[in-house]
Amino acid sequence: MKKIMMIGKIGCGKTTLGQRLTGETVSYRKTQSIQVIGDGIVDTPGEYLEQKQFYSALIVTAVEADVILLLLSATDEQSTFSPRMSSMFGGKPVIGVITKTDLCRDKERIRTGKEILEIAGAQEILEIGFGDDACIETLKSRIEKSSPAIQIP
Repeated sequence: MKKIMMIGKIGCGKTTLGQRLTGETVSYRKTQSIQVIGDGIVDTPGEYLEQKQFYSALIVTAVEADVILLLLSATDEQSTFSPRMSSMFGGKPVIGVITKTDLCRDKERIRTGKEILEIAGAQEILEIGFGDDACIETLKSRIEKSSPAIQIP
């Protein structure tokens, strides 16, 4: 099974994005451990990014992933992505996703978010508003393009 791994801070929208990508009903639940949404979207706890002692868990989990999504909320004032973070994923495609753009009033934060994700090593960066189906479809197509073996319904 081909897998997509999502990494981001607590509350950045990983679980919601996974539910939107798979067509599941959106319902908030605190991700306490690594979970799989649908047939292959790996949802990692935000603590794994926020506390560097858990980076090894991200690296081990990424071994099974085909595409890595780095999520950053447009409403968040701080980032915890390290420069060149994508280099620890063995050359796998890394897509940056700025979430909650529909809730962000300060467009400068979106620009700053893009810079942060570029420095972290995202090869491509997309903006997502969770209420916008077109954004979700664009992300699906970019994921499938970066790893043709992945097919998202």
